Amino acid sequence: MLLTVDLVILTLREGRLCVLLVERGEDPFRGMPALPGGFLNHAGEEILDAAHRELSEETSLAAGWVHLEQLATYGDAGRDPRGRVVSVAHLAIAPGLPEPVAGTDAMDAAWMPAEAVLSGQVELAFDHRRIVTDGVERARTKLEFSALATAFCGELFTIAELQKVYEAVWGTELDTRNFYRKVQAVKGFIVPAGSGRRTTGGRPARLYRAGPKTVLSPPLTRPVPSTAEEDTREEGE
Repeated sequence: MLLTVDLVILTLREGRLCVLLVERGEDPFRGMPALPGGFLNHAGEEILDAAHRELSEETSLAAGWVHLEQLATYGDAGRDPRGRVVSVAHLAIAPGLPEPVAGTDAMDAAWMPAEAVLSGQVELAFDHRRIVTDGVERARTKLEFSALATAFCGELFTIAELQKVYEAVWGTELDTRNFYRKVQAVKGFIVPAGSGRRTTGGRPARLYRAGPKTVLSPPLTRPVPSTAEEDTREEGE
């Protein structure tokens, strides 16, 4: 039995939730898009260390400023044609990530809209579509109950920019006044950044930074999709 780590790396690009994919440079599934990842280097390598190493080696992204957490373990007997391979997947999130550079075992690396993967429009190697689906759902759920949304933002951000995070990850538009009221009701979620303001074409907007609170109470509940939206989603599947 062999052990690997796989990375679901999420960021926002032009207002869309995107996931990082690499083009496999070797068999199996040579030439197909897949999640960055690889085998542990040796028996003594810690799994989290391996995740940080793969993040750097396969994408040239620095791990120090990326939110990284363990997602789940995938060990179905037929998930890898090379034999019994168990993957410990990790979810990584950071704001404004640059264009990736392929490393070691990858021929190319690029950002892909997450919806293209979730809908099956882009076919991935192994069981990586399932892993991406689980990673995006983890992010969507944690946005309700935790301060994870701030991991998609820079050090300073406006409430409008924070709202765009929720809209991109949840895949739905939100009422601006209602969102502002709910965010302000969660004490310690975000805090004003002094007197700083950012001009974005209208009135200067106040800047905020992530606050000390990591659990949101009350939570920012995800809107329930309308029947029409659910029907459209089912038709796409």
